[in-house]
Amino acid sequence: MYDCKDIVYDKNWYQETHSLYERYLNIPIVDDLSRDIRDRGYKYTTCHGRVKINPIVFESGSGCVLRDVDGNLFLDMGSGIYVTNLGHSHPKIAEAVSRQAKSLMNCHDYMTPIKAAFLERLANTIGGDLNNIHFYDNGTTAIEFGIRAVRAITGKHEIISCFSDHHGKTMGSSALGRVSYVNGPTRLPGFYMVPRPDCYRPIWTKPDGSIDTDAYINFYDLFIKETTTGDVAAFILEPIQGWGGTIIPPDDFFKKLSDFCKSKKILLMTDEILTGSGRTGKWLCTDHWGIRPDLTVLGKGLANGFPISALIVREEYASAMDKIAPSTTFGGNPMACAAGLATLEVMDEDNIMERVEDIGNYILRKLNEMKNVHPIIGDVRGKGCLLGIEFVKNRETKEPFYEAGALVYEECMKKKLIAGVPVIHLLRLAPQLIINKEMIDTGLSILDDSIYEIEKRLGSL
Repeated sequence: MYDCKDIVYDKNWYQETHSLYERYLNIPIVDDLSRDIRDRGYKYTTCHGRVKINPIVFESGSGCVLRDVDGNLFLDMGSGIYVTNLGHSHPKIAEAVSRQAKSLMNCHDYMTPIKAAFLERLANTIGGDLNNIHFYDNGTTAIEFGIRAVRAITGKHEIISCFSDHHGKTMGSSALGRVSYVNGPTRLPGFYMVPRPDCYRPIWTKPDGSIDTDAYINFYDLFIKETTTGDVAAFILEPIQGWGGTIIPPDDFFKKLSDFCKSKKILLMTDEILTGSGRTGKWLCTDHWGIRPDLTVLGKGLANGFPISALIVREEYASAMDKIAPSTTFGGNPMACAAGLATLEVMDEDNIMERVEDIGNYILRKLNEMKNVHPIIGDVRGKGCLLGIEFVKNRETKEPFYEAGALVYEECMKKKLIAGVPVIHLLRLAPQLIINKEMIDTGLSILDDSIYEIEKRLGSL
C-alpha cells in the first residue's frame, strides 16, 4: 500500500527561522514592498475580517513563524486559521503534495493508491465504527453534505443547532448559526437553535451556583415539543465552540446530550472542523468525554493546511450515503490525500499527540497568571492547543469589552505576534502543535505587554 514513509527530511527544519525570529524581534517593521503589493491586489478584491486590522502580505513560513515580503518575521499563534497544526511548510507534507502534483492531480471519484492509503489510515486513527468516510475540499461543503446525510438516514427534516456555533458560510451551514446581516435576515425552514452550556455565562444554575446541565437538556426536550413538528433529524454542534469564544462545555454535558438524542431517535452530529485532528489532545474532541457521535466532520488541520475535509458516518449508515450522491469535483483529490496521509504519519512518528496536553496546560497556566494582573481579562479557558481569552469591562458584571479583542490583536501585530483570531470581545489562541515552551514564552510575553498597552490606552488600569 502506498505511503509517504520514504520521505526523508531534517527534523529540525524550522529551527533556523525560529532563531532568526528571536534575534530580529526588536527590529522595526518595514512596510515598503507590502504596501505596493496591497495597493495592486486590493484593486481587484476586498480586505475583511482580521486581515483588515493589519493587512500584511505574507510570502513564506516555516514552523511557527511567517515571513512577509519585506522580510519581517511574525510568530503565528493562530496556526493560520487553525490549520497548520504541524507548522508552516512542513517538508514531508510539501514533498508528498509535490509528488502527487507531478503524477496525478485529479480523477474525480475514482480510487487511487494514495486515497486508499489515507482512508485506511484515517479510519484506523479514529477507530471504532466511525469509518465511512467522504472527502471534500472545505469544511462548509462537508457540513452541507452532513445535513443531507442526516435527512437521508432518518427520513426526517428538522435540524437543531446551538447559539453562536459556527458551521460555515453557505446557505445550509449558515442556517445552523446566528441570523445576521452577513448570513441573511431569515433562517432556512426547518432549522432551529437552542442555547448551549457556558460555564462562564450560564443560563441555568444549581443552588450552589454551578451550571445545571440537566436544565439545558430539559429545555431541549420542551423546545422540541413546543417549537418543532417533532420531525428532528439531528442535533448538530461544535464540541468546543470556536467563533463563539472557545466555550468548553461541562464534563457531563455530552454524555447527557448523547443519551437524550438516543432517547428521541435524533442523530448526534459533531462539527470537529476546528476541534478535531488532534488540536485538543484527542483525535476527536468528544473522546475527552467518552462519547462518539453518529456523524462527524473534520477539516482545517486534517492535512496541515492543504484543502481537504471529511464527513465521517457510522458504518451502519453507510448505505444511506448513496441517496445523497456524496461527491464533489475536488474532494479526495490525490494531492489532498497525500497531504492528509503525510500529516497522519508525522503525527505518529513525532508523537505529536503526547505533547499537546502538556503544551495546553502550560499555556493555560500562563494565561491564568496574566488574568490575575489584567483587570480586562474576565476568563481564560482551553483544552490542548485550543484556548481563549474573554475581555470584560467589569469582572463582577462580566460586561463584554467589545473593542478589546481587535485592539489587543492589533497591538500584538505591531510587536510581531499573530495572537490567534480576534472575534467580538474575545481572542482565540491556536498555536501549532509543534510549538516549544521558549516560543510560547516569547509569544505570551508580547501578548502580556500588548494587553497592558491597551489597558493604559483605555484607562482600565
